[in-house]
Amino acid sequence: MMLRFKILLRHLLSIRIVNVLLLLRLRGNRSQGLFIPQGKCYLGIHPNAQLHVEKGVFFLSKFMRKPEPYVGVLKMGDAATLKVEDDFIIYPGHHIVVMENATLCLGSGYINRNARIHCFQEIVIGKGVAISEHVTLWDTDAHAIIGKESTMTQPIRIGDHVWIGANVTILKGVTIGEGAVIAAGSVVTRSIPPYCLAGGVPAKVIQENIQWK
Repeated sequence: MMLRFKILLRHLLSIRIVNVLLLLRLRGNRSQGLFIPQGKCYLGIHPNAQLHVEKGVFFLSKFMRKPEPYVGVLKMGDAATLKVEDDFIIYPGHHIVVMENATLCLGSGYINRNARIHCFQEIVIGKGVAISEHVTLWDTDAHAIIGKESTMTQPIRIGDHVWIGANVTILKGVTIGEGAVIAAGSVVTRSIPPYCLAGGVPAKVIQENIQWK
């Protein structure tokens, strides 16, 4: 408890007053965790949405060394849920939307600047992940092709210790296996096995049995 208080006190001046007021009424379990929306961050959260931080610190719009010009956005609809399992950092410029009744799960790790995450059903990100700048995750087509309405929205699952390069787009129904690496600029339309390097448009396996650090 004392450690979490010291962390909050250290970053208190970087939190906008309007966000502090919102946090006071934001639903969810944060008895063992801490949520710090730092820097320029807009929070548009429905009263019935929930944010759970199981442990550790969840930084939103955290700047690396000094304040940055990018504005972060987090929008959560009615009965939307954001779960954070352990220490997780999302850097500035993000645009994150969790729609009504949808769930976004974050394990541990970080997402670099200018991420675009639109969660219409479920997006799960594992532990120890490294996600680079300008990455896009959409679990829906947003518009349905007539006759294929049932496949318009499908969950995205990213395993533990996954490295996603800059400017990668991950689309609906994709599972990225544990330890995989996705090369910069890739568009991932199909699932990637564990411990593989994948890249291209659309992304394909380039090398198997890899490790990264």
